[in-house]
Amino acid sequence: MLNEENPEQEHPLTRTMSARDHSGVIAELVAGTWRDPGTGMIQRIPIKNIVIADSLEGREAALVRAQHPGKSLMIVSDERTREALGKRVYEALEPGGGVREYVWQNPHCTETGVRELMSETKDAEALIAIGSGTLNDSVKYGTFLTGREYSVFPTSPMNAYTTPTASVSDHGVKKSITCHSAKGVFFDLGILAKCPKRLVAAAFADVVCRTTSQVDWLLSHRLLGTTYQDTAYTLLAYDEAPMLDRAGQIAAGDPETLAMLTRSAAIMGLGTSFTGTTHSGSMAEHLISHFIDMFAGKDHPGTSHGEQVGVATLTMSKLQNQILAGEEPPLVTATRIPEEELRALFGSVAEKMIEQTKKKAFSASQAEELNRLLAEKWTEIRAGLKAVALPYERLFQAMKAAGCQLFGTDLGLKAEFYQDAVRYARFVRDRYSILDLADDSGRLSGFVEGGC
Repeated sequence: MLNEENPEQEHPLTRTMSARDHSGVIAELVAGTWRDPGTGMIQRIPIKNIVIADSLEGREAALVRAQHPGKSLMIVSDERTREALGKRVYEALEPGGGVREYVWQNPHCTETGVRELMSETKDAEALIAIGSGTLNDSVKYGTFLTGREYSVFPTSPMNAYTTPTASVSDHGVKKSITCHSAKGVFFDLGILAKCPKRLVAAAFADVVCRTTSQVDWLLSHRLLGTTYQDTAYTLLAYDEAPMLDRAGQIAAGDPETLAMLTRSAAIMGLGTSFTGTTHSGSMAEHLISHFIDMFAGKDHPGTSHGEQVGVATLTMSKLQNQILAGEEPPLVTATRIPEEELRALFGSVAEKMIEQTKKKAFSASQAEELNRLLAEKWTEIRAGLKAVALPYERLFQAMKAAGCQLFGTDLGLKAEFYQDAVRYARFVRDRYSILDLADDSGRLSGFVEGGC
């Protein structure tokens, strides 16, 4: 806890860090000493310890026991993550004496899968997850439901490890469920460097959605009065520019660049802790990814969330930059919800899509009011959005250098399906984004038909 009389006093956690600790500003968040320069307020996070280090070998037991003192433990891994790290963590905690392990043969983050996992681990008071995204989300959600604690040793540099939400599949549709955070998140860069390059590229793609998410959220704030908070973006700015500059070194496994990516991923996951919402890292680009997961069906290429978000981020960056290039504001009309078209294309799911879209739809009079606002404030609004946006070419070249997929066809999707994802993603959720502004101003169809 922060020493209120002497906020500069060294936090006890920092004294245990190795000389090659890469936690950076995250150590200040853990210690409760980082002040948001915009507000002057100390920002606190729910995770008790986050460590990013060259190696955690030999420190596993101390890190776990500090977060779960006196608890009986179950180390939870799957076959691959046990080989990568789980066996090492299990043996470091001295098997027996309240420490056991469970190797989940078929991890799947569904209601059924989580119940199975909780049944198999019911005798443990705390669970220690060893990667991956599916396993981490399952442990996170399951321990929340059963009132238990957990910590995690990630095996890839994703942002899911520091979020308080779990992605749970419900009859093929993924739902983001708010549950609780890990007590400790322990990144061993030596382990992360060994994970498949495709996963590292996907993590990079997922992190750089900061640019499109921020533009969308700020746009929604300026046009609709949506709440907006930029703490997460302030923290991400520590590493974003140098990480983009060194993007090519990510694929090469450069430790310093991997550390930047891991810090950025951890901060992206913490965004909800600062804002109380996922808006800071999940806007139009995530709607497109959700659309892919919802409607690709048997033609889904098996691409990951990060890969899909990365491609969608590039698409949205192109659209945002096109609209922001105009000195004249878009002219909007009342929102048209093609209800019969949606029902014909998406069946029973269409009713939910229609319901969500009505929450953000503009009537004719509201469209007139919005046009007056845009006419009066467009220069100011445009300048603010351009200030937080990345140029499309800058983003494209960084993602290309990092080995990311760049287009819908790179994901293995048919061009027509990806175009539909961009065209209809605005109807997936009630979040207002550049897709809504583009469609209501008659620009989205041309963008999609131009190859988006």
